[in-house]
Amino acid sequence: MDGWANFDVRDDGAGGQILCLTGRLTLACLGDLPQRLEREAGPFSAVDLTDLEDIDTVGAWLAYRLGRDFAVPVTGADSDARRLMEAVRKGDVDAPYDPAWRNPLLAAFDLVGRAMGLLWANIVGTLSFLGAILIAFFSVIRHPRRFRFKALVRQIEMVGVSSLGIVGLMSFLIGIVIAQQGAVQLRQFGAEVFTVNLVGRLTLRELGVLMTAIMVAGRSGSAFAAQIGTMKLTEEIDAMRTIGVNPVEALVLPRILAAVLMMPLLGFYAAIMAIIGGAVLSALTLDIPFFTFLSRIQEVVPMHDLWVGLIKAPVFGMIIAMTGCFQGMQVSGNSEEVGLRTTAAVVQAIFLVIVLDAFFAVFFTEIGWG
Repeated sequence: MDGWANFDVRDDGAGGQILCLTGRLTLACLGDLPQRLEREAGPFSAVDLTDLEDIDTVGAWLAYRLGRDFAVPVTGADSDARRLMEAVRKGDVDAPYDPAWRNPLLAAFDLVGRAMGLLWANIVGTLSFLGAILIAFFSVIRHPRRFRFKALVRQIEMVGVSSLGIVGLMSFLIGIVIAQQGAVQLRQFGAEVFTVNLVGRLTLRELGVLMTAIMVAGRSGSAFAAQIGTMKLTEEIDAMRTIGVNPVEALVLPRILAAVLMMPLLGFYAAIMAIIGGAVLSALTLDIPFFTFLSRIQEVVPMHDLWVGLIKAPVFGMIIAMTGCFQGMQVSGNSEEVGLRTTAAVVQAIFLVIVLDAFFAVFFTEIGWG
């Protein structure tokens, strides 16, 4: 058929034969050409590409392989064909099946050294990224009209409003679990009534904000990394810089502000849903009426427990958003990097949130809010 890849065998004028490839040597037009070529025993004096109409990487690999297997030169290639054949030639490397033996101790030191080098690079990169964020923030303060309020509203919807369902359900179930497990343990001492204290203080002070931060890191932090990483891969961010748009102002600031603003609200909402879950279980299994449970919360939970959660929440939000955006900005090379950076964003955000929560616990205990 016209346009499809084909071949012809011609005399070279010296008693030999030349294998001439014709048509479009591309993946879409290849057809059964490789199978038909396998039945050609040769020998040939050359592989000729003069009559080719088009060629892609698959065709270049086929032509290169024919020249390699028959040990003959490939002639008649234009500049595009030569470039593609050179690329596939560089990829034709026999990798060893078994890796070379390495001393386990040296391998461990090498692994630790690489990890420390990566850690240092991440610390330096994060500090540099934080500096870029601060510069962009103060620049927007000096020129408020450059700030993208519509982008901020959109990110608030994604981080906050769209998360209400999953965060509320998760917190409600956590409240039930805390109340049930706490009641089982307190029943041994005849102190089931203190289940109210346990649920109230634990959710308002720790678990409400912490579990919300973990959920936001997995949901929004990963989305930030994937969105910005894809834009980096498709060179949209380079295009923004070319037309004079600062990508930190346009992409990073709205996401960070949305996370900082929404985390206290989501944390408080999660704590309330957990308390409602504990109240429901207490009404069903502990004979503590629902509204009695809620009124008792006001008596046994000090106000500073609420402030502890609300103070931690925006810091967690900033860490999650900054980690996601930073990892997205580091994407380069290929699409696999997007997945790797997205995973790194979630893991690092959750790790940093838990570490900061431990520091906050010590700090608030030292100031008398324990």
